[in-house]
Amino acid sequence: MKKRTVFGVILLGGILLSFTPPADRYFEIAKNLDIFAMLFKEVNNLYVDDVNPNKLVRNGIDAMLNSLDPYTNYIPEDEVEDFRTLNTGQYGGIGAVTRVIGHRTLITMMYDGYPAIKGGLKIGDEVLKLDEVELSKISVEEANHLMRGQVGTNISVTVRRFGMKDPIRLEFKREKIKISNVPYFGMIADNIGYVQLSDFTPDAGKEVKNAVVSLKEKGAKGIVLDLRGNPGGLLSEAVNICNIFLPKGKPVVSTKGKIPSNNINYETLNTPTDLDIPVTVLINRGSASASEIVAGTLQDYDRAVIVGERSYGKGLVQIPRPLSYNSQVKITTAKYYTPTGRCIQVLDYSHRRDDGSVASVPDSIKKAFKTTQGRTVYDGGGIDPDIALPTEMAATISHVLNANGYIFDYGTLYASKHPTISPAKEFGLTDAEYMEFVNWVKLKEYNYRTALELKLSLLTAEAKSERFYEDLKPQIEQIQSRLAESRKNDLATYKDQIRNLLEEDIVARYYFERGQVEVSFKQDEEIKKSMEVLNNPAQYRKILNL
Repeated sequence: MKKRTVFGVILLGGILLSFTPPADRYFEIAKNLDIFAMLFKEVNNLYVDDVNPNKLVRNGIDAMLNSLDPYTNYIPEDEVEDFRTLNTGQYGGIGAVTRVIGHRTLITMMYDGYPAIKGGLKIGDEVLKLDEVELSKISVEEANHLMRGQVGTNISVTVRRFGMKDPIRLEFKREKIKISNVPYFGMIADNIGYVQLSDFTPDAGKEVKNAVVSLKEKGAKGIVLDLRGNPGGLLSEAVNICNIFLPKGKPVVSTKGKIPSNNINYETLNTPTDLDIPVTVLINRGSASASEIVAGTLQDYDRAVIVGERSYGKGLVQIPRPLSYNSQVKITTAKYYTPTGRCIQVLDYSHRRDDGSVASVPDSIKKAFKTTQGRTVYDGGGIDPDIALPTEMAATISHVLNANGYIFDYGTLYASKHPTISPAKEFGLTDAEYMEFVNWVKLKEYNYRTALELKLSLLTAEAKSERFYEDLKPQIEQIQSRLAESRKNDLATYKDQIRNLLEEDIVARYYFERGQVEVSFKQDEEIKKSMEVLNNPAQYRKILNL
């Protein structure tokens, strides 16, 4: 095992470093690999305590790759299946999503049409056993691997259900689970369609196209494409999605690396679905990579109005490469550029500071580019929206209630008392129902300090170290008292935010993913702004300089 591990490291190093073309560096490569192998051997033989060879080498590999960028990663054999699921959106299982809260593993979502729902599982069930294995005795990773398996195989799931004394044992047959790239599409007004795109796995372009066609048949005269929180995925699917709204033969994205074979120009290949329908694209700080290609390309061609926050700023392309023993490495090989020539990569990993930290591209060296209609756009900092709408930050109390599972547990309690609820778009908790939650949660334990209290704590510590505390003590204690008093009213101060979280969690019990999306419409400022723009052709054309 030790020899195999060392060989794997040497092979990995050879693959990574062999991309360096100068011949005079090959000796340095060989020398350093030899040093590493000898060092590993000596440490393994002589270190005072027993060492785990796999863990030791894994730490070395991760440290080496982390010095490059966060996206160049080693994927050992036991993680390859998870990596494949992320890239394909497919796995063998029952279609249930779990979350660990405290010491409980709870069912938090189920995919419609798959065994979990058909077999009687419910959101809120606590998983106790998978077959005969108790979850309390294994890790989360081991539990995930047990839940998934070969399509057609059987698995039993023993759960504790709220309101029932004895555990329930349910039997399932695993199926091929395909997680949709488009978890929701529908009409949000008589003339406006909405498409939520959560991933860029295979068939993303086809799914979005089908959604747009369906919405047009229902009367949509404008489309909202929601890319918020979408981390990206397959570059080819980003091209396919742009092709829905752009003519055949239009440049979408180009990649440039140090190896000529990685310099590729991607163009639209198919007949477009609709060249004229007005489009808005929603982005936020969680929109990255392929999401930014779509938003940036449609912006470069003045084909859509971009609404929301500045995007993440990931302009790096990765490819997977096979290694020995069924492992893989994902390597950053190029940067991508939008049709105007913009690279939206925000962090410059090739020029780290002395302490290893990475700086953002400064505004002073960002370059200006012109869209098709002459609008000015910039590189080096993600995609800037045409209409900026910063997302409301979650309050500390909201984080705490969610992290402790109180939002989720109250959803389970509510569902146990209400066999049915109104349609998701119409559902809402009354003030009286919210007060029932307030009275319920006040009996729970949850200690927290707000961001301001944490800063005051740092100020107090600094004042003591600088010996100013006695002079400032009366003011500090007064502020502490007022903050503590204010915190008692957080459930009222952040009522709207907390109520929205409760409504989304409750609706999921009845309408699953679709319901969670629909119930959020009424407080979604980005969607409201998109509808306003799409319903005002003059404003839409003015923004795009048409």
